[in-house]
Amino acid sequence: MESHPHVRVLRGKKILLGVTGGIAAYKAVTVASRLTQAGALVDVLMTAAAQKFVTPLTFSALTGRAVVTDLWSPAGNGQIMHVALARETDLFVVAPATANTIAKLALGLADDPLSATALASRGPLLLAPAMETGMWLNPVTQQHVRELIQRGMFVVGPMQGRLASGAMGIGRMAEPPQIIEMTRKVLGRNGPLAGVHVVITAGGTQEPLDPVRFVSNRSTGKMGVALATSARDFGAEVTLIHSPLQVGVPFGVASIPVGTAAEMHAATFNLLPRTDVLIGAAAVADYRPATVADQKIKKKSGSLEIELVRNPDILGQVGAQRQQSGHPKVMVGFAAETEDLLANAKAKLESKRLDLILVNDVSAPHSGFGTETNQVTLLDKWGDVLPWPLLSKDEVADRLMIWVARRIQGKGLGDLGA
Repeated sequence: MESHPHVRVLRGKKILLGVTGGIAAYKAVTVASRLTQAGALVDVLMTAAAQKFVTPLTFSALTGRAVVTDLWSPAGNGQIMHVALARETDLFVVAPATANTIAKLALGLADDPLSATALASRGPLLLAPAMETGMWLNPVTQQHVRELIQRGMFVVGPMQGRLASGAMGIGRMAEPPQIIEMTRKVLGRNGPLAGVHVVITAGGTQEPLDPVRFVSNRSTGKMGVALATSARDFGAEVTLIHSPLQVGVPFGVASIPVGTAAEMHAATFNLLPRTDVLIGAAAVADYRPATVADQKIKKKSGSLEIELVRNPDILGQVGAQRQQSGHPKVMVGFAAETEDLLANAKAKLESKRLDLILVNDVSAPHSGFGTETNQVTLLDKWGDVLPWPLLSKDEVADRLMIWVARRIQGKGLGDLGA
């Protein structure tokens, strides 16, 4: 998030962060800081027990907003603070959520600023439980959590790990990045791609020569991961079919790891009957070794000749049968080029029967494999061409998802106001 501080799904959102009396309260400081950096307006509510672990001043310094510690704090205009906050919030996050607070929320108790505001709020509630293993596994706690989930509340964690007692077990609060990612998923759940299944291929496939070596390329999968994250934030169900990545699979995204182009081909066609949008961002090897040695190829004098054969053209084959199957509704491809960008991209757009292709010069500074930024030009099947400036890969992904959402609604590139 540091490379792209303002996140579209968080920008301007009013988020309440409830902090309760657990040792994990120190992690809530990071949650508050990162949400604020991402562009959210964060109001923190603290129980009396929480203030024994972290001071209100810490949160107010990071969020730039007053911290609510008193149930009867005034909000101006004759309103009570917890009532005013409850009316305006987009999401209420409780991190950490202790067993005591979970019980209050389940039973509808309201004797502190956190529980009173939660009871009055009509927005979604996200809990990040944190407690000792015995407390978490207690049937009463489990029943309370089930009831809250049935009422539409969301839960992230808890995790296995070292607890405050020094013991190892379940009950450790989810880490701040996981809480942030779950926050994004909850906020985006009703977005413009809600109900749409987006399948994305990512990474550079690896074609084995022997048990040790393989033929591949410099793709890291960063662009594909950015696309998966953005699609999730736009409300889509997302499946990422990926070769080995140098970045993690986003939280809330289904993952299908593959190695070779043939495996990626099989995974893509297996999902095709329920794929609404297919985005081919993977750097699929065009060729593979004709034979794979059973044992490591030993070094010998002279040269080594390796016969290569064509790999299946995944997007080309999907495009060829698309008219009969009706899937996917939208197809997007990427073209990593080093020369004649527009001509090569146009040829790929037509041969693979794509709706849209994004082309970039991978030999250009800040636009190649492994970079945090990308500079692309969009070409669509209606003949429109739209160059974009150098952007972070997150921004490229967000702009593309706007196009995908509008294409689902039957609009073309000319309508794109990203």
